[in-house]
Amino acid sequence: MFCVEGRHLYTKFARVWIPDPEEVWKSAELLKDYKPGDKVLLLHLEDGKDLEYRLDPKTKELPHLRNPDILVGENDLTALSYLHEPAVLHNLRVRFIDSKLIYTYCGIVLVAINPYEQLPIYGEDIINAYSGQNMGDMDPHIFAVAEEAYKQMARDERNQSIIVSGESGAGKTVSAKYAMRYFATVSGSASEANVEEKVLASNPIMESIGNAKTTRNDNSSRFGKYIEIGFDKRYRIIGANMRTYLLEKSRVVFQAEEERNYHIFYQLCASANSPEFKVLRLGDANNFHYTNQGGSPVIEGVDDAKEMAHTRQACTLLGISESYQMGIFRILAGILHLGNVVFMSRDSDSCTIPPKHEPLSIFCDLMGVDFEEMCHWLCHRKLATATETYIKPISKLQATNARDALAKHIYAKLFNWIVDHVNQALHSAVKQHSFIGVLDIYGFETFEINSFEQFCINYANEKLQQQFNMHVFKLEQEEYMKEQIPWTLIDFYDNQPCINLIESKLGILDLLDEECKMPKGTDDTWAQKLYNTHLNKCALFEKPRLSNKAFIIQHFADKVEYQCEGFLEKNKDTVFEEQIKVLKSSKFKMLPELFQDDEKAISPTSATSSGRTPLTRTPSKPTKGRPGQTAKEHKKTVGHQFRNSLHLLMETLNATTPHYVRCIKPNDFKFPFTFDEKRAVQQLRACGVLETIRISAAGFPSRWTYQEFFSRYRVLMKQKDVLSDRKQTCKNVLEKLIVDKDKYQFGKTKIFFRAGQVAYLEKLRADKLRAACIRIQKTIRGWLLRKKYLRMRKAAITVQRYVRGHQARCYAKFLRRTKAATIIQKYWRMYVARWRYKITRTATIVLQSYLRGYLARNRYHKILREHKAVIIQKWVRGWLARTYYRRSIHAIIYLQCCFRRMMAKRELKKLKIEARSVERYKKLHIGMENKIMQLQRKVDEQNKDYKCLMEKLTNLEGIYNSETEKLRSDLERLQLSEEEAKIATGRVLSLQEEIAKLRKDLEQTQSEKKSIEERADRYKQETEQLVSNLKEENTLLKQEKEALNHRIVEQAKEMTETMEKKLVEETKQLELDLNDERLRYQNLLNEFSRLEERYDDLKEEMTLMVNVPKPGHKRTDSTHSSNESEYTFSSEIAETEDIPSRTEEPSEKKVPLDMSLFLKLQKRVTELEQEKQVMQDELDRKEEQVLRSKAKEEERPQIRGAELEYESLKRQELESENKKLKNELNELRKALSEKSAPEVTAPGAPAYRVLMEQLTSVSEELDVRKEEVLILRSQLVSQKEAIQPKNTMTDSTILLEDVQKMKDKGEIAQAYIGLKETNRLLESQLQSQKRSHENEAEALRGEIQSLKEENNRQQQLLAQNLQLPPEARIEASLQHEITRLTNENLDLMEQLEKQDKTVRKLKKQLKVFAKKIGELEVGQMENISPGQIIDEPIRPVNIPRKEKDFQGMLEYKKEDEQKLVKNLILELKPRGVAVNLIPGLPAYILFMCVRHADYLNDDQKVRSLLTSTINSIKKVLKKRGDDFETVSFWLSNTCRFLHCLKQYSGEEGFMKHNTSRQNEHCLTNFDLAEYRQVLSDLAIQIYQQLVRVLENILQPMIVSGMLEHETIQGVSGVKPTGLRKRTSSIADEGTYTLDSILRQLNSFHSVMCQHGMDPELIKQVVKQMFYIVGAVTLNNLLLRKDMCSWSKGMQIRYNVSQLEEWLRDKNLMNSGAKETLEPLIQAAQLLQVKKKTDDDAEAICSMCNALTTAQIVKVLNLYTPVNEFEERVSVSFIRTIQMRLRDRKDSPQLLMDAKHIFPVTFPFNPSSLALETIQIPASLGLGFISRV
Repeated sequence: MFCVEGRHLYTKFARVWIPDPEEVWKSAELLKDYKPGDKVLLLHLEDGKDLEYRLDPKTKELPHLRNPDILVGENDLTALSYLHEPAVLHNLRVRFIDSKLIYTYCGIVLVAINPYEQLPIYGEDIINAYSGQNMGDMDPHIFAVAEEAYKQMARDERNQSIIVSGESGAGKTVSAKYAMRYFATVSGSASEANVEEKVLASNPIMESIGNAKTTRNDNSSRFGKYIEIGFDKRYRIIGANMRTYLLEKSRVVFQAEEERNYHIFYQLCASANSPEFKVLRLGDANNFHYTNQGGSPVIEGVDDAKEMAHTRQACTLLGISESYQMGIFRILAGILHLGNVVFMSRDSDSCTIPPKHEPLSIFCDLMGVDFEEMCHWLCHRKLATATETYIKPISKLQATNARDALAKHIYAKLFNWIVDHVNQALHSAVKQHSFIGVLDIYGFETFEINSFEQFCINYANEKLQQQFNMHVFKLEQEEYMKEQIPWTLIDFYDNQPCINLIESKLGILDLLDEECKMPKGTDDTWAQKLYNTHLNKCALFEKPRLSNKAFIIQHFADKVEYQCEGFLEKNKDTVFEEQIKVLKSSKFKMLPELFQDDEKAISPTSATSSGRTPLTRTPSKPTKGRPGQTAKEHKKTVGHQFRNSLHLLMETLNATTPHYVRCIKPNDFKFPFTFDEKRAVQQLRACGVLETIRISAAGFPSRWTYQEFFSRYRVLMKQKDVLSDRKQTCKNVLEKLIVDKDKYQFGKTKIFFRAGQVAYLEKLRADKLRAACIRIQKTIRGWLLRKKYLRMRKAAITVQRYVRGHQARCYAKFLRRTKAATIIQKYWRMYVARWRYKITRTATIVLQSYLRGYLARNRYHKILREHKAVIIQKWVRGWLARTYYRRSIHAIIYLQCCFRRMMAKRELKKLKIEARSVERYKKLHIGMENKIMQLQRKVDEQNKDYKCLMEKLTNLEGIYNSETEKLRSDLERLQLSEEEAKIATGRVLSLQEEIAKLRKDLEQTQSEKKSIEERADRYKQETEQLVSNLKEENTLLKQEKEALNHRIVEQAKEMTETMEKKLVEETKQLELDLNDERLRYQNLLNEFSRLEERYDDLKEEMTLMVNVPKPGHKRTDSTHSSNESEYTFSSEIAETEDIPSRTEEPSEKKVPLDMSLFLKLQKRVTELEQEKQVMQDELDRKEEQVLRSKAKEEERPQIRGAELEYESLKRQELESENKKLKNELNELRKALSEKSAPEVTAPGAPAYRVLMEQLTSVSEELDVRKEEVLILRSQLVSQKEAIQPKNTMTDSTILLEDVQKMKDKGEIAQAYIGLKETNRLLESQLQSQKRSHENEAEALRGEIQSLKEENNRQQQLLAQNLQLPPEARIEASLQHEITRLTNENLDLMEQLEKQDKTVRKLKKQLKVFAKKIGELEVGQMENISPGQIIDEPIRPVNIPRKEKDFQGMLEYKKEDEQKLVKNLILELKPRGVAVNLIPGLPAYILFMCVRHADYLNDDQKVRSLLTSTINSIKKVLKKRGDDFETVSFWLSNTCRFLHCLKQYSGEEGFMKHNTSRQNEHCLTNFDLAEYRQVLSDLAIQIYQQLVRVLENILQPMIVSGMLEHETIQGVSGVKPTGLRKRTSSIADEGTYTLDSILRQLNSFHSVMCQHGMDPELIKQVVKQMFYIVGAVTLNNLLLRKDMCSWSKGMQIRYNVSQLEEWLRDKNLMNSGAKETLEPLIQAAQLLQVKKKTDDDAEAICSMCNALTTAQIVKVLNLYTPVNEFEERVSVSFIRTIQMRLRDRKDSPQLLMDAKHIFPVTFPFNPSSLALETIQIPASLGLGFISRV
């Protein structure tokens, strides 16, 4: 692996690569130095294990050395010091996994790894960034390869080819597609047919019919294609042509598991429900045999119906009509139905189709053929012999195979037909000058079973690899010869023997064709022939051990075993002729067209029945061949045709300059950014990348220019070694550093190194730098530690001093506190003892008083109880005597009653016994009479008894009455005595009660006295407490009030700030909207000017091509006409143009058209400016309302009483008197102006003097009254302000004295009530302030709510728009915007009409007043007395007014107009005018000519002059539009002309800065507002042209001056580079530096200042220039990995500081130019900041607010250490940044839009130059103009 001389590099800690079965190569580190003779290397693996690596005893080869970390991740693999397989694999893996970079150079090859993810690196901004760049100056990209091919085609005038190869799924088709998109975008088309769009539109069609899903790729190309993109002499696309190779026809009838048929079949099935496809009678793809075999009819994330729409759209764009499209779909549907045809076996040799078989019936209907005939020939075949022809039935298997062969044949013919029509659509009638070919072809293939298809594919790859090896070898040889170094033959793999084995005489293909011609040839006999011919004779041909039907070929990539089965059949490609004849007889016109070229040899489209079809280039028009030739050519086999087409392809490639793109598939599972080392190595070996590396490594792979080598390795040289001759210096140093001279060679401009030598030099450089770093670190660390020690010592002394002082102070404080504590204890203990004694004494006295009172009360209660007991006893005893008497009487009566009852019961018993006796029963039986009689008797007896009882009762009553009377008399007597006793007792009791009451009153009085005293004390305390509480409450209320006032002030301040912020935000938003509208409008103007130039170019070309133009025919560009129709409206200029002159002069025909279009566009800006003004007024009005409401809140006083009412009445009275005086004054003035005669009103008349005196007196009286009113108002305000503190403040000291003086309860209550009223008043004031604040807040909330509703409405509209498809979304948003703008424009137009009416009315009034004033002046002059004339002698002889030699006007004849325009515009030299004459002189001259035409009231002359001026300026800019001075000169003059039209327009807004003399020069007859708008549009176009000129001049300087040139020498070292050399950062004579940019900026600025350009416009130009510088620099930084380093960040920041210094020198810091550099500044800072911790990530996120997330991540991914001391950014840190920035809403676009032009404005800049002072120099040749 390495020679003996390189073994000194195998030292301890050296890193090597060792083979590994899993990872292919594994990294390890040497644990000890290698010594010659060692058989084992002690290694330490990265996973921490130690390993003994045994060397091969035969070869004793050491393992591969690993490159230094500084070289890992390089853009070009040839830049690696050690070029071998592990280094290449590791570099690709690091770039792909860590940096997310999919492209890498390997010498002349671009290696592209499929990321299986959509990346934002193919936009138009990326295309623009790569356009015009050298291939080595940018990061690897497919666009860089395409740009290199395009540039070499234009430079060398040689055709180019881009060869894209790789496995299926590696991304070949996508890479080819992006290359074609690049050509289409960069070159454009040479005609109006949009050829580039057609070229891109061919991709969806070819993908639908030629791509399919495989197990390796969802969109695998199943054919190879070579597209030639044609260019004219100006290198613009004019057409294209496509050649296809080896279509895989077998996929039409068979698909493996998890695979699909061609996309077009599934697109048709997905669109089966469409109305136009009903006739095809399709359904789901699972219903068809040809689409359901793979079992995977759907691709995830792909909508086949939408893809069908895209396919149809592409067909339409390529000119395939709807009828032909439906014909294609009919044929494809017929193929699907043909696959469903089923055969039934009759016997072993014949079969049949069921009658009225539906699939076959549908097939015949779609194809337009006879059902019976097709049914017959599907089951039979015709055999022809020499003498006769007969028909033979075929078996079911043969019929099925014949059906499939027919389907494949139809599809192949249809494929060819579509390719032919695509080529016809891309064909151009213009002669092709050159072309770039893009070859998208299959890579090397090897499977378990390899057949004829893999054989053809690998054969093609052998040819391509041979061409690739020869090209690489040739480039190496040319490089060595160019540098004049000794040429040594490099041994490289030559695969010509393998090619000879395949294609030479008696080769594999020759033997295959020969066997196909044999009547009974088989695959077995062909295999035997191969064995007999090549086995043991060719080293590349082998026979498998266990098979006689296979063979092995040793290809350049690997050995492949091919199975012979099917080779003959696929090579013959047999299709039954009778079936083809049936199809040719079809009524469907398109079907026979497919088979017209069957007999032609030009289109070898016959292919394998189960393989792929080789296709060659087919002509756009079919040609007829001879019949004899047809039969002969028809016998060509597939292999022969493929060999011929491959030879044709190789001839084409050899005639072009090739560019190689090798696509690598990183894994087999389509995982994004997942790298499988085994698969990658297989493909690298197969695609020739490692062969390129091997060829480079065999020679001198590392190459340095002398200057780069000196810059990089200057640290290895001593001062005495450095000579003035860099080449000799490098030679001397290398002789010392590298002893073996064979390791390097000196060329003319470069030093060539063998592999490994750059790594050795890097090691020496790193060791030298490391030693220097250690020495620097040693010195600095010692100095830092000494500084630290001294600082610590000083700090320790200071701390000791302060600590000791603090301790002393603390001890003194302790002593003082101890003494103070002792005194406090003494007094406190005395106080406590006294307090306790007082409490004890008071308690004792209270106890004694309570005890004595208790004993006295007890004695009194005892006497009282005894007295009351005697009385109670007396009354109780009387009551007992009476109770006993009543109870005795009651007992006696009760006893009598009981006795009598007993006697009655006895009598009753007797009667009952008698009644029960026998006699009674007898008597009863006798009759009732006895009973009645008895009863009568009994009644009588009872009556007698009753009478007796009554008598007794009467007697008893009498006795009772007498006794009662007696007792009553006794009772009365007793009562009298009782009353007397009661009276006596009552007297005693009353006396006792009086005594007790007196005692009680005494005690009560004493207790009340005591309680009153206590209550008085308590009330006093409570009052004091209340007063203190009130004081505190008052203080709190004051604080609350102050807090509320402060809060109100803060809220008002916040509200004001909020409103101000809101106003600022709304203003910014309005400015942004206005800028967007301006930008849109200016882009429209730019597009219009482009179309206008294109129209002129087309007109000139037509004039040159056609000598006699057709009358009445004029072709207009479609976009131009659409723009006209969009902005068409009747123009005043167009209506008043002279029609005969337009018809006579065709060259001037477009003048009214141009002017009208400019006049149409001018209204838009006017409306937008009015809209901005209205919005600004509305914002100002809102701000005034807020301030007014705030002022009202602050000045709102509390209403006082009668005094305020009196003062307000007085004020009203004064105001009424003031009004009266005003009315009288107005009446006097009216009388003076209307009724007075001229002689009375003359200044000298007496009446005039009297009236003037009265007027003076009235004015004085009015002033006095005004002053009184002002004084009264000020007094009112002061009094109202004085009320508030009186009502809200209370003097606490006075209140305390009053409380102390109060001894009465009423006074305290009154004071308390007064305080409560005061508090209520304060509370009411606070409530009123709170209510006003709430009202104001509510109003603001309402306004916020309305804004939220508006915002929600906008968001809903946005959400609705987002749900729509992109096209409908754009239309909806445009419709909404148009509606809004239309409504606003209608409102503004109404306002404008009203203002116009008002202006016209005021102008009329002004004219009337001017007329009246003139009459009055004439009358006054007539009535002036002679004395007055003597007093004022100057008035009649005012010299400036009388001298009218020049009034600032220039007169010319109408026929001299063209002469004027020619001399003043067309032939004027800007440089002479700018240096010798005043700035803007042409503009002044033109305006003075316009003034004279206006003075003459000649509208035709005005219109003609302005139109000629505008068109002439356009002609000059078109002719000399690339000259900065010309464009700047006419931009300055156009703006000055525009300012003159404004300044002298007569409008008040533009006359503020005019002198009286300038106001006299205003235009009087015409309003040129519309022409001002046209001139403004012209100025915008000139400005945009100026920006383009600036960009073209600065573009080549920016990257070299800002990035590549080392402004600070020695900061950044040059890293080793590969074959694609970077532009040198060392300043050569031809390179640009930062000084070049600054000199150019100075030149631009001085030219603009010389031309008198407006300062504001200069600021806008400078801002645009700096934006271009920043955008281009940042875009290149984002696309160049070698520029993303710490040292380059320092260079960029220094360069930016120089630009800022230039701005300061020119006083342009306020132009906004510095802000445009902010993204570049932040990117430079990002390169220099730390990038390790989370704090660093947070700092980066807060710092880089002008960069998008994509740009930040890109810079971090590209960050590359230049020295070994720098560290790469870890993947985890980048992920942390992404997580922190995931919520940031910014554009996903990576690059800045360097073509963006800021909208320009032209602020009004009036001139102080007087028109009458301008002199016209004779050098201008304007002698025909006369001064007026």
